[in-house]
Amino acid sequence: MRTRSRRRTRAVIGVATANVLLAACAGAGSLATGGDTINVLMVNNPQMVELQKLTAKHFTKKTGIKVNFTTLPENDVRDKIGQDFANQAGQYDVATISNYEAPIYARNEWLKPLDGYLKKDKDFDQKDILPPIRESLKGEDGKTYAEPFYGESSFLMYRKDVFEKKGLKMPAKPTWPQVAKLAAEADGAEKGMSGICLRGLPGWGEVIAPLTTVVNTFGGTWFDKNYKAKLTDPAFVKATKFYVGLVRKHGQSGATQSGFAECLNNMTQGKSAMWYDATSGAGSLEAEKSPVKGKIGYAPAPTVKTKSSGWLYSWAWGLQKSSRNQDKAWKFISWASSKEYEHLVGKEFGWANVPAGKRTSTYGIPEYKKTAGAFGETTRKAITEADPRDPGVQQRPTIGIQFVDIPEFSDLGTKVSQEISAAIAGRQSVETALKKSQQLAVEISEEYEGRGQ
Repeated sequence: MRTRSRRRTRAVIGVATANVLLAACAGAGSLATGGDTINVLMVNNPQMVELQKLTAKHFTKKTGIKVNFTTLPENDVRDKIGQDFANQAGQYDVATISNYEAPIYARNEWLKPLDGYLKKDKDFDQKDILPPIRESLKGEDGKTYAEPFYGESSFLMYRKDVFEKKGLKMPAKPTWPQVAKLAAEADGAEKGMSGICLRGLPGWGEVIAPLTTVVNTFGGTWFDKNYKAKLTDPAFVKATKFYVGLVRKHGQSGATQSGFAECLNNMTQGKSAMWYDATSGAGSLEAEKSPVKGKIGYAPAPTVKTKSSGWLYSWAWGLQKSSRNQDKAWKFISWASSKEYEHLVGKEFGWANVPAGKRTSTYGIPEYKKTAGAFGETTRKAITEADPRDPGVQQRPTIGIQFVDIPEFSDLGTKVSQEISAAIAGRQSVETALKKSQQLAVEISEEYEGRGQ
């Protein structure tokens, strides 16, 4: 086990330091430590930007604890967090990690278990955290290593008015073949409108996320229960051909440059009739100044062979084990993930902006229910139905729906995404892309084979 732990550590550090110079240049410079100040490193998502605006006015005023924030784009922040936590440098007390990193970091003893704080902090109400999110942030020892800022699954968003005009009907539980047919019929419904928007941007957290949910429900998997690579198996090939073909035929222009942000913009600007992506996108679509507010319908993630296919993801707060300000850091975490904070966002920025998807109680708040009426229950159901341990039709070697929870997956997924993106661009066939990808996955199989759960 110690040998395996060293391999895992090297894998994470190797990925973390790949862009370390870029991440360092984008940081906040020298940071104060100790005393009544904590340092927080986080992704620069819109919800985190709002958090920054509220912290001094509310958290610091209440506790006297100042917070230095460093915000970076997703790829850069992962690198910087990985390096700081792997080295236990302690520069940052708290960082945004996901349910992909949490079990890995816990295994390597980079995180402070939060159970002791949870026993004392009765107001936090850990049982209120949605069970799939709560479980995904635990380590193999059953301890809690992170608390969610928000959670998400994936679902299908579509223009109700466009469908009505074209005489189209969205099934209550759509299948991918049905979605492909609807995309063809909605393509060009309005000037410059594509039938669907799907991520094509390289990145294990970009195109690989939705693609893997399609692979799962088509009956494929990255690795079988013994870690044998399966990227050239018929189900994986069929799913990838379907995804690539759908994007090429009825997807958005510039698909290989389109990630979550680009598809959100396309949907908001009326350039796509449908969009399959994160449930968190609904808040922006239904925001007060959104041009498509009230025009969007929401359906479960499309399926083929499985009952559900939505992914499970959470940006969460991890407390570095080497932090010299652990008690103060917990106070920040408990506030940023609290019921109180959700109400604060609702009142200050609007209830559509609430970082939802983590607490059961959120879906009972009258103001939130009114604002999120179109998508709230569909989101809650997608998250609660997500099963990271059994997302497909066969046993998996480890947890994960849109990822495989091993340190090497971030590098593998990124390299495979580049091959898939090249296929979407028409520079190579899907078969060629997956043949190259299989060779990359086999290298991991050779190390892990036989170690499945």
